[in-house]
Amino acid sequence: MPQEVITMPTLMHWIGQWWWPFVRFAAVFWMAPLFNDYAVNTRIRILLAFLLSLIAMHILPTLPVFDPFSLETWLCTAAQIIFGLLFGLILQMLFLVLTMTGNIISQQMGLSMAMITDPVNGQSEPLIGELLYGLCTLLFFSLNGHLVMLDVLTESLRQWPPGKSIYLLNMDAVIHMLGWVLASALLLSLPAIGAMLLVNLSFGIMNRAAPAFNIFSLGFPMSLLIGLLSFWMSLSAIPAKYLDITWYVLTMLRSLSETA
Repeated sequence: MPQEVITMPTLMHWIGQWWWPFVRFAAVFWMAPLFNDYAVNTRIRILLAFLLSLIAMHILPTLPVFDPFSLETWLCTAAQIIFGLLFGLILQMLFLVLTMTGNIISQQMGLSMAMITDPVNGQSEPLIGELLYGLCTLLFFSLNGHLVMLDVLTESLRQWPPGKSIYLLNMDAVIHMLGWVLASALLLSLPAIGAMLLVNLSFGIMNRAAPAFNIFSLGFPMSLLIGLLSFWMSLSAIPAKYLDITWYVLTMLRSLSETA
């Protein structure tokens, strides 16, 4: 039987079929939460992107041929990196919502000085914020969020394939997400904020009614106790709200690659 000869155009086609998913996956793993942790070695991220791109190249339509000596190829590669960074940034906001919620609650109840080192960015963060970050991580994996993320990322190679202009990306989704993070964090922390406001108003009225008793000396322990109680009561409602938040973020991820 005559052996099939592999020509240079065929080889460049095979490399391009793997190269474009690899660049996009690697950029996402560089920015996405959990994968950008200091504990995750860079070589592990590259190896994971390499293996996933080998799998994805067989289920994707024909992608542009890779020409290493073409300026257009490297401009297209830069566009894939930008898309991956935007994709990971939107996914990062999903975790930022609960982290910011914990930070707001910590400040309201007087626990902002209780700090713990965040392994992701190497900085000290409030304890409740890190607690909710861990809860967010467990919920993300329990809801198979990592599998849905890979599905959306692979589908983006069909909706916004390499070679299309980066100006066709839905950048309004990224800008809208910035305000959405603040609004969602404030909404989740409203029960604790309302409880602490009532406590402070009560102590203010009691201090005006009986200034000789020095009511404010009880302010910190009572604020801490009421804050922990309100946080415990609102903690049971976070998983259901987190499901809605996750659905919204995944919708924004899908709309990012939808071209006009």
